[in-house]
Amino acid sequence: MTEEKPFSQACENNKQVILEKLAVIFDTPGTVLEIGTGTGQHAVHFARNLPHLTWQPSDHPDNYQLCTPWLKEAGVSNINEPLALDVSSSNWKLPPINGAFSANTAHIMSWPNVEAMFQGMSNQLQSGEAFCLYGPFNYNNQFTSASNQQFDVFLRQRDPVMGIRDIGDIRHLGLACGLELKEDFEMPANNRLLVWIRH
Repeated sequence: MTEEKPFSQACENNKQVILEKLAVIFDTPGTVLEIGTGTGQHAVHFARNLPHLTWQPSDHPDNYQLCTPWLKEAGVSNINEPLALDVSSSNWKLPPINGAFSANTAHIMSWPNVEAMFQGMSNQLQSGEAFCLYGPFNYNNQFTSASNQQFDVFLRQRDPVMGIRDIGDIRHLGLACGLELKEDFEMPANNRLLVWIRH
């Protein structure tokens, strides 16, 4: 009897457009950490199509094994075992990485945890290495679409610490952590892919 795989329609919808950007950003061999792997659909798709990379899944300690059914079924050799990662921990205890990716995490984390994620990235990455952050963001404290505004209301009703982050706040946070926003790609469904480079 096979283990039932969790499924995210959003991952299916956005995995190819994200892959096209990651293929350019992570164009040399190395290990890429994924923060918030979730179901594992992104991990499988990216590792399968970027064979020069080793993909390192991770997620919150309560959730990090959610991706196991997808990883087992895929049998892709360049995906490591998922790691439990609490971004608020002062010591992430990770193997060396050469880049990082995270999708749809900044708006479901509390702001202190977003700060901790950026500080952790600063600690883990070397100069010139990239952290790619995908999701919805506000500009000048304005929503970019009515659907994003409705999504923000939904998030805050679910938990007041959640919410769509403003690009200005997150840019200042990055700079404070030695991460400069180098690219801001428009993506489908009112999302962005932000590319931060370690100084």
